[in-house]
Amino acid sequence: MADKKINPVVKQVLELGPTLVFFLIYMWIKDESYQFGGVTYSGFIVAALILVPLLLASIAALWWLTGSLSRMQIFVAVMVVFFGGLTAWFNDESFFKMKTTIVYGTFAVILGVGLLRGVSLLQWVMSEALPMKPEGWMILTRRLALMFAVLAIANEVIWRTQSTELWVKLETFAMPAALFLFLMIQFAMLQRYMDEPPESKS
Repeated sequence: MADKKINPVVKQVLELGPTLVFFLIYMWIKDESYQFGGVTYSGFIVAALILVPLLLASIAALWWLTGSLSRMQIFVAVMVVFFGGLTAWFNDESFFKMKTTIVYGTFAVILGVGLLRGVSLLQWVMSEALPMKPEGWMILTRRLALMFAVLAIANEVIWRTQSTELWVKLETFAMPAALFLFLMIQFAMLQRYMDEPPESKS
């Protein structure tokens, strides 16, 4: 199926919407508890379980509207379903919290393995969207692998030492914002490595 154009606003809503809905639901029911099948679940676990079908629905909508999904989207969806299932099965919110560590840690390891082989796997994924010289890709890959590792460690420290409410707020807003700001700074710093688009001949 060929890639199809999608309204950027719709795309952002589908990509960010489930996480924001999870945050709003959690803030609404965080102090509540619910009985299902004779088991008591916290508001956090209920909100996490609601996130799973929301995320799957948004990804299905993205696939239907664009005709494709990125490997990252598929991987994150699998992680949310898997750790959401563990959270419900064991009635333990720590599984859902460590999901973020696994996701960021996996990205760091994947990029790191590529670097050890002397290649930029980031270039393989993003080269069409961001034309850049190989040296620039290697620099960006090293820095992004380190950033993912830092975020993974930060998540472990936060969820193990801080309140659930603080973790939810940082997971929803602070970590994605930090990653976005990091990438914007890197793109600005690596401008000299950007390939100029070929001039069209008249």
